Amino acid sequence: MFCHKSIVVLLIVALLLITVNAKTQKKHRIATGVWGGDHIRIEVGPKSATVEYDCATGVINGPLVVDSNGEFNLRGIHKMERGGPVRADDNPKQHEATYTGSIKGNSMTLTLKFADFEPETFKLEKGKPGELFKCK
Repeated sequence: MFCHKSIVVLLIVALLLITVNAKTQKKHRIATGVWGGDHIRIEVGPKSATVEYDCATGVINGPLVVDSNGEFNLRGIHKMERGGPVRADDNPKQHEATYTGSIKGNSMTLTLKFADFEPETFKLEKGKPGELFKCK
């Protein structure tokens, strides 16, 4: 009887470990380094990413992972910039932002959503520096 109960307990523990392992394997980290495209550049680090646009910046909070389909839904901040001289005490407002999209090979599609602004979608390539036209 004791042997039978032990086997049942071991089987349950094994199934739980397999389930947890399967769930963790479905998530993959986004490759670190530079991802760039028209009007955008992202520097992906091990725990977060910095985003630079023509007239804005952002930070994507980690962990930076995609699911088994290569899709992601990440949170961060977005800060607008403006052209012209900037006062030393000028601190642009930060907005909570959602960064969604997908990665297929070395290509990323990223959609930025924040505040009441219309979502904006970008196409990026791994290793490409991006083409920015900074506000002046």
